[in-house]
Amino acid sequence: MSDWGPVVIAVVLFVLLSPGLLIQVPGKSRVVEFGNMQTSGVSILIHTIIFFGLITIFLIAIGVHINTG
Repeated sequence: MSDWGPVVIAVVLFVLLSPGLLIQVPGKSRVVEFGNMQTSGVSILIHTIIFFGLITIFLIAIGVHINTG
């Protein structure tokens, strides 16, 4: 049996937390900007920390599993 939970969670979080796609924290002129399709080094660092925190919560603390087969 295959466990697809980590793969699905990682892909969804990667798409949702891509800087500039949906939100950008911090933005160029404001703290939070929505859908501006731009990014910065600080924004990449903040989104990486948020991604790591959420993936840790979902996979280790909660233990999301999607079994197939």
